[in-house]
Amino acid sequence: MSIVSTYINFSRNTEEAFNFYKQVFGTEFMGDVMRMGDIPPSDGMPELSDEDKTLIMHVTLPILGGHLLMGTDAPESMGFQLTQGNNVHINLQPDTRKETEQLFTALAEGGTVTMELQDMFWGDYYGSLTDRFGIQWMFNCQEKKA
Repeated sequence: MSIVSTYINFSRNTEEAFNFYKQVFGTEFMGDVMRMGDIPPSDGMPELSDEDKTLIMHVTLPILGGHLLMGTDAPESMGFQLTQGNNVHINLQPDTRKETEQLFTALAEGGTVTMELQDMFWGDYYGSLTDRFGIQWMFNCQEKKA
């Protein structure tokens, strides 16, 4: 079965972000959380600091409808130049307004609501926010108001 996932890079707080998302979605990590220190040494590879060895190399968390959220730390000490942009949103389409409101409220904690949840002209219950880690989320729920 084919799947689609979203991969997010963080500078040094992937573990904090994914523990937060784990709490919000009430799911568990798939497989082991791999750390930079798990990478086998190879010729020409610079030695990692003890601090960098604890960083996340890969983590996977199922969120909604089989969608996988994946992430890694991408610190400058390892040659990465991370720029968080405004060109990517994770769009969630929960089945119910109640679930939409619960997820929206949890992800908004410490973040910024860019559009409050509201009934939209196209018929969905919609809202958007940027969470405390700078990740942008959109919500579209098709359940009609009771």
